Amino acid sequence: MHISYSIASMRELRDQQVRYAPREKKLEQIAQTERLLCEVEPDRIYTYEYVCYRITHFRPESHLDVTFTGKEISHDLRLFLDDLSDAARLAVNSVGEKVVTIEELAERFNVSTKTICRWRRYGLISRRFVMDGRKRVGFLESAVSRFVAQNSDKVRRGSQFSQLTSLEREKIVERARRLAQAGGSAAEVVRRIARKTGRSPETIRYTLRQFDSEHREAAVFDDGQGPIRVDTKMKIWQQYNSGESVELIARRFGRTRASIYRIVSDIRAQRIGELPLDCVVNDEFPKAMRMPKREKRVLAELPPCDEPQKKARLPSGLPPYLASLYEVPLLSRTQEAHLFRKLNYLKYKAGQLREKLDGGLPKSSVMDQIEQLYEEAQATKNQIVRANLRLVVSIAKRHVGPSENFFELVSDGNISLMRAVEKFDYSRGFKFSTYASWAVIKNFARTIPDEHRYRDRFRTSHSEMFSVTEDARADFMEQELTQNNRQSQVEKILNTLDEREQKIIISRFGLRGEQDLTLKEVGAEMGVTKERIRQLEARALNKLRKAVEEEKIEYFS
Repeated sequence: MHISYSIASMRELRDQQVRYAPREKKLEQIAQTERLLCEVEPDRIYTYEYVCYRITHFRPESHLDVTFTGKEISHDLRLFLDDLSDAARLAVNSVGEKVVTIEELAERFNVSTKTICRWRRYGLISRRFVMDGRKRVGFLESAVSRFVAQNSDKVRRGSQFSQLTSLEREKIVERARRLAQAGGSAAEVVRRIARKTGRSPETIRYTLRQFDSEHREAAVFDDGQGPIRVDTKMKIWQQYNSGESVELIARRFGRTRASIYRIVSDIRAQRIGELPLDCVVNDEFPKAMRMPKREKRVLAELPPCDEPQKKARLPSGLPPYLASLYEVPLLSRTQEAHLFRKLNYLKYKAGQLREKLDGGLPKSSVMDQIEQLYEEAQATKNQIVRANLRLVVSIAKRHVGPSENFFELVSDGNISLMRAVEKFDYSRGFKFSTYASWAVIKNFARTIPDEHRYRDRFRTSHSEMFSVTEDARADFMEQELTQNNRQSQVEKILNTLDEREQKIIISRFGLRGEQDLTLKEVGAEMGVTKERIRQLEARALNKLRKAVEEEKIEYFS
């Protein structure tokens, strides 16, 4: 069973370090996390800033006010240690001491493997190692010794606790059957048997679940009273959608037909609740919902084009995708307004019906209507998008350069076009092509390669004159002297930065003869995220601008 993080900021830290930290950094952070885990006191309050610094030696920019108890952070630190060691692919022979598996530890202390898993929750520190070509949970001998020394009573009780005999299992099953037939729920049955036998609820629950899986015909909870997992619900939903009969599904999962219908209805309502039904609301929509004639006009078929259109001439030699765009006619202003009104009204009406759904007993007829409205809205949106794909191609042709892939630009532009369709307000009277062009061009400004952005960002005021002005440069000696002067000025202002900021600026802009690197490459080299490098770079550039203004260096402001 997957156990999730209880602290959101720790989950974000896990994602950053697992994805971007180099392996050497991961190994350092594994050791630092284990040391911190040994020091955490359950009742003490800790800050995220302190925990992040202890693990990474960097102070975070966000979540500075987040606090949690030692018990909460211990839980997440164990998960963090597992995930980080899993990503680092630790070999057993690389840690310098003996590694014990769960099975070996269970045999040593004469306990079950489930007991070992419970000990992990109580402080037995584990890592993930590569053993015989696959990843498995293991324990350092030093971690085992430390846990035994700190929890001697718990280890002794576990060693003395015997396994269930066959007779005890039979008695537990029979007692559970009687309680279930008397109307007890699965949770109540487990609690009462655990209290009666002195066994843990986990042991009773596992015993009953194992019996039910092995004896479907005589299962204790064959009437559907047992707890049902999320993955089981999804399997029922998938089989129902594939056309399986409710009777067959109910028999297969040991459930009643009513429970199968209820599960299907709940999942369907959940998915309807996740549908993106945001729309641009117009004053006429509420009236259209109350007046069938108005609604009929809004949802009518596409009116004929009221503007004469010239048939587009198909250029020769076009790839199949571009040639297919010319087969879709452009929309007139009237057609465009009609489709946008229809799209937003369909989503508006679906949203109004969704608000009226009863969370406990959603009606199938209402859900059918919402799904039909959403499908019609998607079809209308696709109709608008197809009619404007040529616009994206025309803009991409103006932005493509020697280092860009034309079809990648078109693909990015198409995504911006789809988003623009969702946000466009047709009631203002503007043509959609104007709004869409702005959205696509803005997206291209973000997606062009980094070197083009930097080239435009640091262009001097005389760059436009270079192509039209006669070359009147001074001799080479003067140029070399000027260049050396500039280099000394650059070194001077670089010295205003700290060591980390200098390294980022030098790596990002290829100073001192080094190759310029991307944000991601610099982050991987320094063991932090790309976003953190971007923040440090922005701060360093602000310092450099102030230094340039103070020194009055030409062309660097």
